[in-house]
Amino acid sequence: MLVLTIRTDKPESELGMFEDARQLHYERWQAHRQLAETINKKIEEILKTQSKSRHDIQAIVVFKGPGSFTGLRIGITVANTLADSLRIPIVSANGDDWVQTGISRLLATENERIALPEYGGEPNITQPKH
Repeated sequence: MLVLTIRTDKPESELGMFEDARQLHYERWQAHRQLAETINKKIEEILKTQSKSRHDIQAIVVFKGPGSFTGLRIGITVANTLADSLRIPIVSANGDDWVQTGISRLLATENERIALPEYGGEPNITQPKH
C-alpha cells in the first residue's frame, strides 16, 4: 500500500511516502507562512521522485495535532481533499510515533473518512468591536 504522510502543525512541515511501513521518501521544509502555496508542489515533487502520480496514492496518514491552528487546518484539509477525491482511506494520528501508528491502523483496514484536528486547547476568539 502506497501511503502519503502529512504533518503541518509547526513552521517546519513534513511529507513522507511509504510502501506499507517501509519509508521511500521523507522531506521536511520550512513552510511557515507559505504552507498553502507549497504543500501541493511538495507532494508532486515527492511523487515525481518515486515515479508516481497522485492516483498511485492508496492511503493517507495525517498528523492531527496539537499544534498551529492554521497549519493543522491547511494540512488536514489537503489530506481530506486528496482522500475524498481519490476515494482512498485516511487516518489521523498524533504523538512521536504518529506515522507508525497511522500506517498500522491503515493496514488494519481502518478509515476515518474525514480526519479531524486536535488543536490542544479552546480557540481564542476575540470579541467583535462595536
